[in-house]
Amino acid sequence: MDNRKKYLLDMHTHTVASGHAYNTINEMAHAAAEAGLEILGITEHSMTMPGTCHEFYFQNLKTACRNVEGVELCLGVELNIINYNGDIDMDEKLLREMDVVIASVHNNIGYTSGTTEENTRAVIGAIKNPLINIIGHPDDSRVPLNYEEIVLAAKEYKTLLEINNSSLTPGSFRADPEQNDLKILELCKQYEVPVIIGSDAHSVDKVANNQYAMKLVEQTGFPEELLMNYYPEKLKSYINKYKL
Repeated sequence: MDNRKKYLLDMHTHTVASGHAYNTINEMAHAAAEAGLEILGITEHSMTMPGTCHEFYFQNLKTACRNVEGVELCLGVELNIINYNGDIDMDEKLLREMDVVIASVHNNIGYTSGTTEENTRAVIGAIKNPLINIIGHPDDSRVPLNYEEIVLAAKEYKTLLEINNSSLTPGSFRADPEQNDLKILELCKQYEVPVIIGSDAHSVDKVANNQYAMKLVEQTGFPEELLMNYYPEKLKSYINKYKL
């Protein structure tokens, strides 16, 4: 008998609006329903990313449907962290309208990797922003980070750290993601800090894909009560749609 908790949400996905993804909102929602998800986050890349949607797209999200085939949709943004202070590429007024907000470093896309101290300051600056809910894929050794400082900041400011399944997929362009995610999970386990797995799906076949991330969760004995993908109600205390 399988006693594992049911995997109920995926908060990091992209559609054709991001410019380098391949399916529509309805197609991604259908895939989520097929996977048995209750909540799907669609987080299009913000404006610094080449080829992504215009600011008008985000302004108009208020008109979009929030339930497709019984799946609740959280429509938002994956921001770019753009400097060592943790500033991001969307103004506060528009940011407040997003259901869910992820902030990520995309190396050489609005951000140039610095020292470990500079990069850590950048990510912690984003963590301190009350409108940012999740730090996306903090797992790339090309942007070295002090993980203990980041985990402690995430705990203090109640921001989720993501274990990005796409980073861990064979062929990923990120450097040493498995090694870095193991550090994150061990530190989050030590300090009792919740994490969230994100598929970072750019096509329907990757929605709710968690196999590589779950392998590390199991390897570290990470407590299931700290994995937010199992707990939609717990997740809601971290997400702008429910707390603003």
